Amino acid sequence: MNVVSITQPRKILRQRLTLAWQFGIAGGLVLVLGMALIGLWVTSRIEGAAVRNAANATALYVDSIIAPLTQELASATSLGEGAKLALTETLQQGVLRDRLYSFKIWRPDGTVLFSSEPSLVGKHFSMTEGLATALSGSVHAEFDDLKGEENQLEQKSGQPLLEIYSPIREPWSGDIIGVAEFYEIASDLRAELAVARLQSWLVVGTVTAGMLALLFIIVARGSHLIDVQRRSLDAQVIELSRMLDLNRALRKRADRANQRTATLNERYLRRISAELHDGPAQLLGFAALRLEAIAKGKAKGDDESLVSSSITEAIQEIRDICRGLTLPELETLSGDDVVRRAIQAHETRSRTRIISNVGPLDIPAQAAKICAYRFIQEALSNATRHAGASKISVTAAEDDQHIRIAVEDNGTGFVRSGDEDGLGLAGLEERLAGLGGRLDIASDAKTGTRICMTLPRRTAE
Repeated sequence: MNVVSITQPRKILRQRLTLAWQFGIAGGLVLVLGMALIGLWVTSRIEGAAVRNAANATALYVDSIIAPLTQELASATSLGEGAKLALTETLQQGVLRDRLYSFKIWRPDGTVLFSSEPSLVGKHFSMTEGLATALSGSVHAEFDDLKGEENQLEQKSGQPLLEIYSPIREPWSGDIIGVAEFYEIASDLRAELAVARLQSWLVVGTVTAGMLALLFIIVARGSHLIDVQRRSLDAQVIELSRMLDLNRALRKRADRANQRTATLNERYLRRISAELHDGPAQLLGFAALRLEAIAKGKAKGDDESLVSSSITEAIQEIRDICRGLTLPELETLSGDDVVRRAIQAHETRSRTRIISNVGPLDIPAQAAKICAYRFIQEALSNATRHAGASKISVTAAEDDQHIRIAVEDNGTGFVRSGDEDGLGLAGLEERLAGLGGRLDIASDAKTGTRICMTLPRRTAE
């Protein structure tokens, strides 16, 4: 449970933050940490250099005044009263009085030989870092915390004091004969250091912020490009998935259509075979029988006329079957002309009158023209042959989206159930489905039948 509670917010945070913001947060933390380290190092270097420069200048100045008064330390272990009096007068007047808060002179063994605090004279203290540095020949300077027993006077100052240890040398030999410790009033130096520290932090902060902003902009542009490409890829994946689903559905539909087409072709062949067998074949068989009777001398008085009429009727039925299987030239006809041609052909074959209301139809596609012709041909044939209709009408119209052609009759109607639909209607449905259209049938024994085909405009075009 604890692992889930800890890792879940991290996952949510990664999901909500873009790559640019993730970089901004991580990079900001790293740069801020680096800025802090660099700032501390720079300010410490600046402060150290400023303190050393100020201490060296002060030490050089003080040494030029004090050193001549302390040369007796080269041969003695203490200062004479004359030297002490001269040091006291020097420190209480002139420039040193304003610059120095206190003053001490140390013997190399850690004994105070002279001090602004007389009670410290002659006392021995442990070796400090500053005293050891001065005895090694270097000037030591720092803002001391003034916690030592020897700094009781300085603790009462209430001012920022710069502690300086400066070696006192013998001029002709350069040997260190003592150490001068003095505390310079450093209010101005402390203020200058504060300004320098602020300026250095501002410079480091500005440079860091500029670097972070520039890098963030670069990463943000890359992140935006990645997001755009990712969304594009996601959209393409979704579209490809949709297309794959559609292709699978179309493949299944094509397989079913192929199976139904094979079945329909077989039914067409059976229907043509039945029409030839029940029509022309019967008539020609009757004519053959009568001719055989005539050849054997068993003819009746009207056999010759019956043979002639049977052969003529058989030829006419064969022509009617062929005419129904072949199409007239439709490519050069407009959509409404195709409808009128189909109506006229049926009227000629069936010797019936069709009521028509045909508006202008724009059907450039050859497949759509053939579909419209076959629809009217089949619907009118069914109305004439099977419905026993006394009134048949054809209406054809179009709008911006669809083309609709309807055939209505006042016949007996029919009920569709399985294979009893008839071969023609099933074929029409398959043909219209292949073009993206549909077939609507409404049939009733009292009101008759209405068959309507609907084709989308894009198919017709």
